[in-house]
Amino acid sequence: MSAPAEPIEAISQRVDMFVSGQRATVTDAGADAVRFIEAAADAVTGGKRLRGRFCLAGWRAVEDATSRSRDAPDPVVAAAAALEVFHAAALVHDDLIDNSDTRRGRPAAHRALETGHRRSGWRGDAASFGRSAAILLGDLLVAWSDDLLEEGLAQASPDRAAAARRQYALMRREVTLGQFLDVAEESAFVTEPDDRHAERALRVASYKSARYSVQQPLAIGAALAGADAEQAAALAAFGHPLGMAFQLRDDVLGVFGDEAATGKPSGDDLREGKRTVLIAYAREALSPTARRIMDELVGDPSLDAEQIAALQQTIVDAGALDRVEQLIETYAREADRALSGARLGNAAVGELRDLARAATVRTT
Repeated sequence: MSAPAEPIEAISQRVDMFVSGQRATVTDAGADAVRFIEAAADAVTGGKRLRGRFCLAGWRAVEDATSRSRDAPDPVVAAAAALEVFHAAALVHDDLIDNSDTRRGRPAAHRALETGHRRSGWRGDAASFGRSAAILLGDLLVAWSDDLLEEGLAQASPDRAAAARRQYALMRREVTLGQFLDVAEESAFVTEPDDRHAERALRVASYKSARYSVQQPLAIGAALAGADAEQAAALAAFGHPLGMAFQLRDDVLGVFGDEAATGKPSGDDLREGKRTVLIAYAREALSPTARRIMDELVGDPSLDAEQIAALQQTIVDAGALDRVEQLIETYAREADRALSGARLGNAAVGELRDLARAATVRTT
């Protein structure tokens, strides 16, 4: 199967094809199992498909350097789709960890499962059921991502399949570690000197997002195209700083984003207590008293709109927003320089630059 011209469409079609097959496997498991599979299908619906698009772009960057082929074969499309299914799993678990109510303007998975329990008139605590079911839903989606990846790799040459599998496994380990570091930092920051907070926040951004969202998807696609060491290094030198810029933009949107665009309440990261670079830079500029007040407010889930606005203004007045915007620009320039002179397809390099702009200059 070859990919249609539009990467998002190609990835979504491959996800849909896989999910249809999964639906067929539970016909004898009863109505509850069917509803659970539908919850998983709902979790993989929508989104920007950014990780899958970077996977396709990584393949094309290497493939175009030699053959100028434009249609990605099924192993690559399946790997891109598997990344999106894994991302859905990460979001289900992330929303559960953060106790988020919404995702993409809809109820988060654990909230939807909670509502399903309540509507069914089942016995017991609906919220507890929703949390337990969401853990299992995320686990199912991780299994699906593995199944879909292997389905695609079965059609690739053994050496390229092995290389892609190694990169995929590395991605899974790193993002899990990054997720833990993110959770830990919400508590551990009190034991660390103030001048180390930004460094620690950048480490979280690297493991939780930069490698997972951009660097490793590129590496997986490149591996399936048979990238040599020089090409892999060029894509890594592009992917990591771009991934850092992507996460820093996400941090800005988590504090200042428009709910209508992001699908999340404005200032949600403040309520969740995310210890981002934005918060670290703000704290550096504040007096001890003001810093104490910020620490008391950040992480309070009951913050109202007025308190959120006050924290936003504090971050702006401290110069933290400007510093993060400058850091985003610095990372974006570093990524762009990595493509100059790289032995990659010219058209694909243009596509990578377009993706870079989409990842860093965005409102969602």
